Amino acid sequence: MGFFIEVLIGGLLAGVLYSLVALGFVLIFKASGVFNFAQGAMVLTAALALVRSLELFGQWKWPFWLALVSAFLFAAAIMAVVAWGAERLVLRKLVNQEGIILFMATIGMTFFIEGLAQTLFGADVYPLNLGLPKDPLFILESLFDGGILVNELDIWAAVIAGMLVAGLAVFFQRTRIGRALRAVADDHAAAQSVGIPLNQIWFIVWLVAGLVALVAGAVWGSKLGVQFSLSLLALKALPVLILGGFTSVPGAIIGGLIIGAGEKISEVFAGPLLKDLGAWLATNGATGLGTVLGDVGATLTGIEIWFAYVVALLFLLVRPQGLFGERIIERV
Repeated sequence: MGFFIEVLIGGLLAGVLYSLVALGFVLIFKASGVFNFAQGAMVLTAALALVRSLELFGQWKWPFWLALVSAFLFAAAIMAVVAWGAERLVLRKLVNQEGIILFMATIGMTFFIEGLAQTLFGADVYPLNLGLPKDPLFILESLFDGGILVNELDIWAAVIAGMLVAGLAVFFQRTRIGRALRAVADDHAAAQSVGIPLNQIWFIVWLVAGLVALVAGAVWGSKLGVQFSLSLLALKALPVLILGGFTSVPGAIIGGLIIGAGEKISEVFAGPLLKDLGAWLATNGATGLGTVLGDVGATLTGIEIWFAYVVALLFLLVRPQGLFGERIIERV
């Protein structure tokens, strides 16, 4: 039982990291109706800007905390420039266009941002130290023999994600800008007709998504190192969005937890379970089926890679709007 709980907690904490990336997608889609395929590139750019600026300020013999704060401010400024460029050079030209046109524009932005970031900051693998503890931590030792092993960095990531979700929920529900963002998402033309400045709103939402990308890039970079593969996190966030709903901030967290826990548990337990089931069937007369299941269980590897996409496919068939997404009904 203790081992199962350990795997479950590890999966939940990994799911929190997926949710950090998914939050950027939700923000832009919720506020502008644009599916931003460039969010993974924004995570990479933010992480590269952070690690290289931290190296620079560290060379100046600044105190670590001052160098870290300065690096975050510099990276935030870089993301503000990215947000300004996205609004001024791309989105402003495509006001009131079809969603597929905006989506294709973000694909082009993905390759441009990735190439520019690596040209400016380099394409090597950089270690990132944020001063967060990374040591293994044993909890619940009084309940389970040897305790439950968790990573302190994952716990900090969960705390950061919780604070982000709370802040974003207040931002969207309680502030004037947040309500304007939701109005723009519902109908661009109607929002403009009542005096909402569409260009400013899009800049704000891309800036907020860029800051979320900075937090996600910092956590993932601290865990895995800052490298090109961070841009591929966008693909891992897609199943999270499908499960939680493209317009739900809490849904991004819940979807991440489901995906993280599900893929870890299936990776550890699915193969042995199928082998045991096959052995039981073979001993009870169903030799053929038992042999097949046993062979599948013995060779079943890499579930963690494709589990999320299979679950997302099933959700698309049953509940395409996700657990917390809004059902969209268009009357013509």
